[in-house]
Amino acid sequence: MELALFDFDHTVTTCDTYGRFLRRVATPEQLAQAWWKVGPWLLAYRLRLISAERIRARVTRLTFSNRHVDDIATQAVGYARDVLPEVVRPQMLEQIRWHLQQRHTVVIVSGSLDLYLRPWCESLGLDLICNRLESRDGRLTGRYADGDCGPRKAEHIRHRYDLSRYQRIHAYGDSREDRPMLALAHDRWYRGKPLSP
Repeated sequence: MELALFDFDHTVTTCDTYGRFLRRVATPEQLAQAWWKVGPWLLAYRLRLISAERIRARVTRLTFSNRHVDDIATQAVGYARDVLPEVVRPQMLEQIRWHLQQRHTVVIVSGSLDLYLRPWCESLGLDLICNRLESRDGRLTGRYADGDCGPRKAEHIRHRYDLSRYQRIHAYGDSREDRPMLALAHDRWYRGKPLSP
């Protein structure tokens, strides 16, 4: 038995799919306010003054608070169908399919959302560990159910899978948040390049 772990944004894809999804579902009012409500935070993130976890929490709260679950879910299915195929790296899709052909367990491990990742993963037969949005009475709260899994990827992997059962573990990532996940693996790929064991 072998396990293959793939980060999604900037690893499987050429871009940040979460940011694109936020722009797709944001209301006109939210888009008009984005520059002064989110702009300084994005600058701080790019300067490495705040973490990816903090910027995700802020934009998630601003975009999804009090939105209808069904409306966002419908838009997410369309996003998975229409946008994701255009931004997936062909060589990474080929790598995923190779692991599947070898009968490896393949898992997408992402700080992005299940609403659009789940349909994409199901179409390929992949397992999924990612963020889920919290809801109450049919409306989103703007928070993650169970917290942000981005900085806790390795913890979620260990909780879901008995790693001692796998003869070999492969991991693919591109960011600081992926490093604990990469540390679980025998074969590690960081930004498309193999890392020494």
